Amino acid sequence: MNRTGTSRRTFVTTAAAVTGAAAVVAVPASATAAETTVAETRTPAAAAPSVAVLGGGVAGLTAAHELAERGFRVTVYERRALGGKARSMDVPDSARGGRRALPAEHGFRFIPGIYHNLPDTMRRIPFPGNANGVWDNLVAPAEMSFARTGREDLRIPLPWPGHRPAELTLDEIRRALTALLETVRSIPLAEAAYFVNRFLVFLTSCDERRNETWERTPWWEFLRAERMSYDYQRILAVGLTRNIVATKAEEASTRTVATLLEAFAFNALGRGADGPLDRILNLPTNEAWIDPWVAHLTGLGVEFRVGWTVREMAYDSGAGRIAAAVIEDPQGVRRSMTADHYVSAMPVEHARRTWGAALRAADPQLARCDRLETDWMTGIQFYLTEPAPLLAGHANCIDSPWSLTCIQQAGHWPSRDFAADYGDGSVVDCLSVDISEWDRPGVLYGRTAKQCTRTEVAREVWAQLKAAFNDTGRTVLKDGALHSWSLDPGVDGLGTPNPTNDDQLLIHPVGTFHNRPRAATKIPNFYLAGDYVAVDIDLATMEGANASARQAVNALLDRTGSAAARCTVKPLFRAPELEALKRHDRLRHRLGLRNALDAG
Repeated sequence: MNRTGTSRRTFVTTAAAVTGAAAVVAVPASATAAETTVAETRTPAAAAPSVAVLGGGVAGLTAAHELAERGFRVTVYERRALGGKARSMDVPDSARGGRRALPAEHGFRFIPGIYHNLPDTMRRIPFPGNANGVWDNLVAPAEMSFARTGREDLRIPLPWPGHRPAELTLDEIRRALTALLETVRSIPLAEAAYFVNRFLVFLTSCDERRNETWERTPWWEFLRAERMSYDYQRILAVGLTRNIVATKAEEASTRTVATLLEAFAFNALGRGADGPLDRILNLPTNEAWIDPWVAHLTGLGVEFRVGWTVREMAYDSGAGRIAAAVIEDPQGVRRSMTADHYVSAMPVEHARRTWGAALRAADPQLARCDRLETDWMTGIQFYLTEPAPLLAGHANCIDSPWSLTCIQQAGHWPSRDFAADYGDGSVVDCLSVDISEWDRPGVLYGRTAKQCTRTEVAREVWAQLKAAFNDTGRTVLKDGALHSWSLDPGVDGLGTPNPTNDDQLLIHPVGTFHNRPRAATKIPNFYLAGDYVAVDIDLATMEGANASARQAVNALLDRTGSAAARCTVKPLFRAPELEALKRHDRLRHRLGLRNALDAG
């Protein structure tokens, strides 16, 4: 049933992207290697400084977008496929009868209303028939749920003005009320009150307390979760953390988790929101967003070189500048690519491999990036030949050993008839699942996900999904309706002693905030963009990637003395009515006192 492969989706622009003028220049000593290195540069144009953007994910495409609009000559180098972890991709050999290939992805897209910078970019990407560009391709699921094994699932409506609520049958209403009452009974009133108190403590904490005390405190400890009931732990400590921050409650910084909870709480109240609490795309990501973005940037003059891998940032110690980017072309030949400025827009685990000792010495914040941690959070899609009546939104399988979250996609793609448009005509839906826990034994084989083969991973995830959804008298996921599956091809070597994952996720254990670098480095022609760069949202997100790219472009504009307008970088919403309480807490913090609401 496995229809996966290792090929990645490429774009029409790739053929044109590998063109460009070339000339041989001296390779800096720091860029030499045992293999032959070919040097290449573009013809300079004094009126249009050149920028090499290294990485074609959300950060790289955002930087290219902002720079191209301001008249810079931009070349984007991407080792695999434009869009990075945000892209969707084709399942190899799945198209039949003139249909499109089945859509797969690294993980489902989630673009909440707390985002502001990314939506602004989306509004500026034209899309046929849309007044607000690809932003109009965002749709809001009507509900979410905590799917619990052996008990009714807790379904939570997501109301918003003009938002059509989910339609429920009488049986679904009965189940939803049963789940609500079960939860009320299972989380004692004293525990619920304690959680509310802890949240209020954070809301009224000054920035100094947040950045120092709460950054050093794990969310699990902040909530005193080890003392609490099972449902308190699974829903309020673990469930919220997995849904919002995609990290482990036992390790995650309270500052990171609670800052996002604060933003989501105000979003739900309609404060400081770009839109509804939960938004997804109404088509596969590339159709709805990435392909139109690439086409728009191509029209702005951006050049794309896909299949080019950055190996080293060649630093000239004498000049104190980046002299070239050593990049391996699709044929495996190393080339020394030069530009006036360089924006490193790769994920941190890839970017830091390209920073040599001399470059790290020139800016110590680069060395601190070695302390940033990544973990596995990877998607798998199940293609169904029958509709599965789960719910109209995201589900968090809070009792699943592998911490699964999922969403059905066909119902959110109204302009597509899934069976008519994708695959072989028999698939009617795609259940997209994120696997967040790769180091805990599963229920079928007693092994971790990393110890399982790809096929075993698929079978294990399917079994855990059935345990979550087929457990209270209904069979909504049927083995006979499972057509095929697709596991992210970035994962390799499963079932061997050394599995690898090309698309890891930055996680946020305590102390992470202090190791995140600024977009502007001490090297005058070198900038950082990516979800690991310090921005207001303090989370590995597409919003963070977008905001960091804007900051990198602003730093470049400042250093070049450009008269172009600076990029707007909008922070998370801060409720003005809380500022007086935060000022009071600042005084208490400086005196060594607890927050006034903190009962311990």
